[in-house]
Amino acid sequence: MTENQPRVFPPDFLWGSATASYQIEGAAREDGRTPSIWDTFSRTPGKVHAGHTGDVACDHYHRWQDDVRLMAELGLGAYRFSVSWSRVQPTGRGPAVQRGLDFYRSLADGLLERGVVPAITLYHWDLPQDLEDAGGWPERETAQRFAEYAHIVGEALGDRVTSWITLNEPFCSAFLGYGSGVHAPGRTESEAVLKASHHLNLAHGLGVQALRSVLPRNAEVGITFNPVVARPKTDSPGDQDAARRIDALQTRIFTGPVLHGGYPDDLRRDTARASDWSFVRDGDEALIHQPLDFLGLNYYTPTVVSAPTEGAKIARNDGHGSSEHSPWVGSEDVEFHLAPGERTDMGWVIDPTGLAELLTRFQREVPNLPLYITENGAAFDDKMDAAGAVHDPDRIAYLHGHLTAVHQAIEQGVDVRGYFLWSLLDNFEWAYGYSKRFGVVHVDFDTLQRTPKASARWYAGVAGSGRLPAGG
Repeated sequence: MTENQPRVFPPDFLWGSATASYQIEGAAREDGRTPSIWDTFSRTPGKVHAGHTGDVACDHYHRWQDDVRLMAELGLGAYRFSVSWSRVQPTGRGPAVQRGLDFYRSLADGLLERGVVPAITLYHWDLPQDLEDAGGWPERETAQRFAEYAHIVGEALGDRVTSWITLNEPFCSAFLGYGSGVHAPGRTESEAVLKASHHLNLAHGLGVQALRSVLPRNAEVGITFNPVVARPKTDSPGDQDAARRIDALQTRIFTGPVLHGGYPDDLRRDTARASDWSFVRDGDEALIHQPLDFLGLNYYTPTVVSAPTEGAKIARNDGHGSSEHSPWVGSEDVEFHLAPGERTDMGWVIDPTGLAELLTRFQREVPNLPLYITENGAAFDDKMDAAGAVHDPDRIAYLHGHLTAVHQAIEQGVDVRGYFLWSLLDNFEWAYGYSKRFGVVHVDFDTLQRTPKASARWYAGVAGSGRLPAGG
């Protein structure tokens, strides 16, 4: 293929976009919903930019019909959204709130009516605060509660939804929530990171079992990871070992048991000072290792690391927010470096080769498991012009480069089934509040008016034709 030819994707390739409940829904106190850890965290002074909260967010809870209409106008084939656990099961225990389930039933029905495939993520970081008060993810019981929740949602929506993801980026839940403290619940406890990781893995295994018990046979169940693309700064043994350590902590602590049935030996050795891993019980790893129908991968930017240098102040610019506390249990002295190149508004280097690297890695690792890009996108400082338009050529270039990487992987035999752009809407960007815009649709956070950006129209053209134009 020459560079001046369009890239044609398979005719059944799924073109979608993605969001998360706390980032867009709002209606934080309506219809029985109770606080999640993100409600509590965002109200804690100094934790979120400018004291922003998700109380209103994009008000998707009340405006979902308009948002679905917008998805249909943009020609999206699929929409990945997450369920708010505390909207469905306010205390994380006991019977469901039917009004909460009805919201998601209506949303799924509205999507199907407009030809958009609904894809559900059960957990995108918003644990009910009641469960955190009981200890949160470091406690084994939280995994049991997740299985009950998965059963409830699967039973309620299994007749409408055929694509299910148990967890989104368990690394962030465990390492940023309980290690660096830059995400909810904001704890900084090394052993809690490892316990939370294991109980998230256990929740996935139990959740898959719960879903399989109530979903029809044509339903597909998977999980979404954000594996690190850890690149050593040099070819030195020390730098290569630093990359190995970070890969063990961000990637293989989850892929090991989920995909292969066991935690890596090097991970246990690296973290031995923090924990003896006695929280892993006989049979846990086999329980976590459930058969899957697909694997979701999220990618934004690669990571450059090195062994510690004498006298250097350990860098905390690891791409996951600023904190005095390192999330890298047992590898706190690994140094992180800013790679050269153009950057997004998050300060993340733009490098599509990392996405290609991830896809080929997992094709080798699990060759019979279909892959989906469940998140990929970029934040830029988008401004509306005097005519009410939002031109975002940098985002179009970002998407073009990364979709080129996806197509190249498909050409090389990687089984990539679909791509979910992050994100449909500008939204509450966690600890950054409303200061970062990832959406292809601009949201005025005063009026909540939606305005498709130039990138939305561009992506609609690609999704509608299945063809990626040459040159951007």
